Amino acid sequence: MRKRFVIYGLLGLCAEILWTGLGSMINGNMKLTGTTCIWMFPIYGLSVFLEPIHNRIRYFSFFTRGVVYMVLIFAAEFSSGLLLKELLGSCPWNYGNDFLSIYGLITLRYIPVWFAAGLIFEKIHDTLIRIEHIIMEAGVK
Repeated sequence: MRKRFVIYGLLGLCAEILWTGLGSMINGNMKLTGTTCIWMFPIYGLSVFLEPIHNRIRYFSFFTRGVVYMVLIFAAEFSSGLLLKELLGSCPWNYGNDFLSIYGLITLRYIPVWFAAGLIFEKIHDTLIRIEHIIMEAGVK
């Protein structure tokens, strides 16, 4: 579980840097400047707790699974944002200028993003499980 926490944390950081880099290009920055914050590592690492949910809903419809993940990701984003505001006095992200924002901590514009991210998570989870099985069968620890 610890290994996958680290893997999810690192994948999340990489995905955020790519996402913000593409966003900077759309805004005219041809350097594709991508950013993240080290506080995001444990937040993305918490994706490990989606694994048992994935195992339970694996045979639900594509749409139902996507909605479940979207709601859970929004909940995690909102609660971690509140926690960071409490601990640090600010949150690394701020959607305050977005009229679809809720307390500046989440934006409903990300509905399709979190829907897709949850479904992509399933593929990553299954791939990690397959890799673990291959390693175990090969006798490598």
